[in-house]
Amino acid sequence: MSNRTNIANLGEINFVKSKLAKKISISVRPFMPVRVSVPYYSSMKAAESFVMEKYDWIVQSRLRVEAREKRFTIFKEETKFETKSHSLIFNPKNTEKVSIAINPGKIIIQYPENVLLEQKVMQDFIRKGILETLKIEAKEYLPGRLKELAQNYGFKYQKLTLRNNKTRWGSCSWDNNINLNIHLMRLPDWLIDYVIIHELCHTVEKNHGSRFWNLVEKVLPNSKTADKKLKIYNPHIY
Repeated sequence: MSNRTNIANLGEINFVKSKLAKKISISVRPFMPVRVSVPYYSSMKAAESFVMEKYDWIVQSRLRVEAREKRFTIFKEETKFETKSHSLIFNPKNTEKVSIAINPGKIIIQYPENVLLEQKVMQDFIRKGILETLKIEAKEYLPGRLKELAQNYGFKYQKLTLRNNKTRWGSCSWDNNINLNIHLMRLPDWLIDYVIIHELCHTVEKNHGSRFWNLVEKVLPNSKTADKKLKIYNPHIY
């Protein structure tokens, strides 16, 4: 049994009677109402009094959680999200199961009509579908494009590894192994090429000194514009 109410500066509070709860407790989580677990033997009046006692703590907790929420991408039915070759499609249906279908041109998320997309379990499920799609696209596109650009501009590298990296679009080791982020598949083609060329130039110049940037500019004129544009994107979906 649950009861929802709104309290000034706290937003929606969800009071939930629980057979497992041994005492009244409060949890504040991203993208969810404040939850108050109430033992069956406790009254709702006692639970409301407990919330008011913890009012300042809840306000501070909500502020911390809201700061975390701003870092995350929240997928909703109206969200427009595209990879290089696929568009994200939400398909609520009269079903009890949640499923992902990666079809030509589409990532289809099918889920029960009464399920809230904003809850963490659904957001994680959506990200799982996106990541699987990015892996497929990256394997199909990046090895060939890296080989093509290397041949066109006279670079040599050892091997390519594709990764789901949170901080870097790519890297090049001292022995010229290249790593590329699968999230490159969310970028325009010309920025994908810029990242690849950036790493290929590291097979010749290992640091970011003037000789490196001169080489990048020689291979890709107006590379500074590409580098600046790349900073708009995040190499990971939070």
